Amino acid sequence: MDDFASESDSDYTSYWRDWFISSRGNEYFCEIDEDYLTDRFNLTGLNTEVQYYQYALDLVTDVFDLDCDDEMRETIEKSARHLYGLVHARYIVTTRGLAKMLEKYKKGDFGKCPRVMCHSHPLLPMGLSDVPHLKPVKLYCGRCEDIYNPKSSRHAAIDGAYFGTSFHNILFQVYPALIPAKSAERYIPRVYGFKVHSAAALIRWQNNQRDDMRRRLRKMEVESGFKDADDEIEADDDEDEEEDEELGAEQFQAAEAGGLVEGEIGTVA
Repeated sequence: MDDFASESDSDYTSYWRDWFISSRGNEYFCEIDEDYLTDRFNLTGLNTEVQYYQYALDLVTDVFDLDCDDEMRETIEKSARHLYGLVHARYIVTTRGLAKMLEKYKKGDFGKCPRVMCHSHPLLPMGLSDVPHLKPVKLYCGRCEDIYNPKSSRHAAIDGAYFGTSFHNILFQVYPALIPAKSAERYIPRVYGFKVHSAAALIRWQNNQRDDMRRRLRKMEVESGFKDADDEIEADDDEDEEEDEELGAEQFQAAEAGGLVEGEIGTVA
């Protein structure tokens, strides 16, 4: 039994990267070359961001031989996954890393764009922040130039910093032939076959935004330069205030007539 356990541990530590890449939920990652992992220059600054950094690095590079309990092993394992992710963000913007991610992109390993007009164009993983533990990974479509959430909850839990904010743009700069033609197709709303007049909706929205801005400027006593419009807005506001005052007076009179007001100002019984 002990021999079997030691053999399993040996296999586990000897092929940690193979195990990590083949694990469910890690399909977005590519395998980092051992030469890159063993070059200390590529790991600059990571020792301050990863707990048990040296043990984690030993585990990732298959030289881990520490005899520890299960709890300690689990902690080191978690640190190893975090370390691999941080190194991965640096590796995928190298020539070798870009080539590996390109192959995965061509095979559609990152999924296809859910937008109908993009016709299942392949996606690329990206981060909204380069700082770990802030934002989960998102998927970028080069055709519609928009981002989407991963379908799988396993993928949605991946830290976006493990891919960085620049990788997807660098890939298209290095391989400009892969830049897709932008989608000129747009969904056109229709009612019984007739186009909905989008310009009218846009104008209404712009007017509402403009009136709201003028009201805020007037409250801050900032001159907007639109005298007529400001006077109209002020008149509308005055009318609203008068209506509120009239409504309040009517409610007060109704309450007084019902015997619910005492004294000149009165208190509600």
